[in-house]
This record gives sequence, C-alpha cells and structure tokens, in this order.
Amino acid sequence: LDFSFFGGAESLPNKDTTHIPRRTVITEPDIPGNVEARPPHDATDFLWMMTEEPHRSRRIALMKAHPEVTKLMGHEPLTKYVVFSVVALQLTLAILLRHTQPLSFSFILVAYIIGGTANHNLFLAIHEITHNLAFKGIVPNKLLAILANLPIGVPYAVTFKGYHLDHHKQLGEDGVDTDLPTRLELLCLNNVLGKVFFCTFQILFYALRPGLVRSQKPTNWHFFNIILQLTFNFLLYKTLGPRPLIYLILSSFFAGSLHPLAGHFIAEHYLWDGLEQETYSYYGPLNIFAYNVGYHNEHHDFPSIPWTRLPLLHALAPEFYKHLPSHPSWPMVIVNFIRDKEVGIFARAKRLSKEKVTRTELAPHDDVKDQIVGEQTGSSSGDNSDKESPKRRR
Repeated sequence: LDFSFFGGAESLPNKDTTHIPRRTVITEPDIPGNVEARPPHDATDFLWMMTEEPHRSRRIALMKAHPEVTKLMGHEPLTKYVVFSVVALQLTLAILLRHTQPLSFSFILVAYIIGGTANHNLFLAIHEITHNLAFKGIVPNKLLAILANLPIGVPYAVTFKGYHLDHHKQLGEDGVDTDLPTRLELLCLNNVLGKVFFCTFQILFYALRPGLVRSQKPTNWHFFNIILQLTFNFLLYKTLGPRPLIYLILSSFFAGSLHPLAGHFIAEHYLWDGLEQETYSYYGPLNIFAYNVGYHNEHHDFPSIPWTRLPLLHALAPEFYKHLPSHPSWPMVIVNFIRDKEVGIFARAKRLSKEKVTRTELAPHDDVKDQIVGEQTGSSSGDNSDKESPKRRR
C-alpha cells in the first residue's frame, strides 16, 4: 500500500528518528529511490532567497524546447458557462434555504459540502478571470469576475486582480507579494494552535493581509464592485430575509477554512521536505472543482494558458515537470501542515524587494548592507553581523 497517496508515510509509526519521510511525491525522480526529505529549514525565520524566481527561466527554456506551446495560450469560452452555472446553483440553494434555521444540521451541512465547494470554485473562477482568460477583452473579463463575486458576499474581485498579478510578477518579494505571511503571523502563529487558527480562518488572512501590507489606490472598478455587491446583498436581504445571505457568507467561510479544496492555499507555495522549491503542483481529482489550479507550476510558468489546457502543457513538456516534487493530496496538506513541526508559517521563501536590493547594492559598507537586510527580515545585525545565516543568503 502506497501511503504517499494519502499525504506521506509520516502518518505511520516510525521508530527510526534519523529517517525523514517525504510529504511530497516525484513522478519521475532524478535519483531513483529518492524518498527521504532534507533537514527542515530554520523555524525562526523565513527562507530568504537571493536568486530570481524560477518560473521566468523555466518559461524561456520550455518555449525554446517546445515553441508550439504558444498554441495553448488564449481565452477559454467554457469558463463563462461554468461561472453562470455555479452562480445559479448558489442562488438557487440560497433561496431554497430561506426557511431553514441557520444553526440546523442540514443548513450547515449544505453550506459546507455544496456551498463551500461552489464558492471555492468561484474563488478560483475569479483567479482564472484575473488573467483575462474568459474573454478576449479586458472589460468583459472584469464584469464576469464581478458577477462571480456576487454569491461570495464580500466584494473583492477587482482588488484581488492587482494583488494577484503582483504575486506573479514579483513572486516572494517581501512587502509586494501579499500572499506571503507577515512577521507578525510568524511570531504569533508558529505553533500547533496557531496553525489550527490560521487554517480555520485563512480566508480572513487572505482578505485582510493585502490591505495591511500594501494598500491599493481605488479606481472606478473598485467602487463598482463594492456598490454592486452591497446592492445585491441588500436586495437579497430585503426580498428573502437574512438566511439566504447567511448561507452565502457561511459558504465563503467554509470554502476558505478547513475544507478539502482549501488545502491548495497551503500546498502551492509553502516549503516542504526541506527543499527550496517555491511552487508545488497537485495533479489529483480535486482539480475538477478548482479550475486545475493544482497545476500550479504550470500556471506560474504560463499564466496565459487557461485552465482547460494546463494538463496539455504538463503532457507536452514532461521533462520540465515530472521531476518536480508535487503534493498527492490537498486535504492531507492541511493535516500535515498543522501536525508537522517541520513546516509552518515560517516555511515560505522570501526575497528582498527591488527597493531594498537597490539600497543594498548602493550601500558603501557591509554593516550598512546587513542593517538593510535586517530591516527586511526583522532581525538585527548586532554582534552577529559578520556571521551570515545560510538560510538568508541563497
């Protein structure tokens, strides 16, 4: 029995404390029998990288090896029909539950199983549309994203686009990539109870963190998104009462909480098995509900390829992907993240922002450079300024 399918052999009793089992799997490992993880990273700080993010260089190499990859790029007409169907499903369920007590077992069960899955699908529909992959034009894509936002209950589609595109362009840059945990999160949540809290309320972290790290200048699209969402919520409340709105918002909470699909939030960019790999894919069946977002290395390499063609990209260039560790299970990612002391809030790769890099390069003395790095990492150069940490300079 291959227990790696369920998320790794660490679930089994293991008397050999020198053996560190892998949490990820490799389809075609470079080294046969490569089943042990490397020693874990330092749990007191993030992994600070001094190298370029990996997706640009792999994209260039893949396009050189497979120039036909450009045929996979472009919008996917199917996306809008999936969005219309899921929006209709959620509105129908919200109406049907208008006479059901919100604290009843049936209400909560429907909100978790169907509503959580549907609204998570809409999260990822907005993610897909953010890359302008539903229509050829920008305006129709924005309108579809705002429509997909309605059953979620909280206006965020327009705001998400700006933050998410920066996540692609400047992956791992501290203060720019708002997908990264903050130092406050590292200090407060880097233990079992903290990780349980984070996984339970991670939708709130993703909603609140971007505005605290780096605010956006509002545009007319932001106001349109907010006004339309609030108008929709008000009309739903006035027409059918509070329960349909409670159902939609509860569905959104479950979608970003301890839900099988929510494992992708942690699976995508947290560091596992002591590796310095910044992005992980997942090729399992839950991709059916998630716009193939599990093909995450492929997505970051080619954001212009829509969800229906990401498996084709994987099949086109197996030499670029089959040797990369990937996750066998999203639900077990959540379990392993919580229970495994070797992974946690600290397990993210960060880079100095371009502004900090420029200041470092212009700094005339090494002690000034260490001070700048210390500002970014939250550490002080002090008496140890001449002792370079291996995890910080990669």
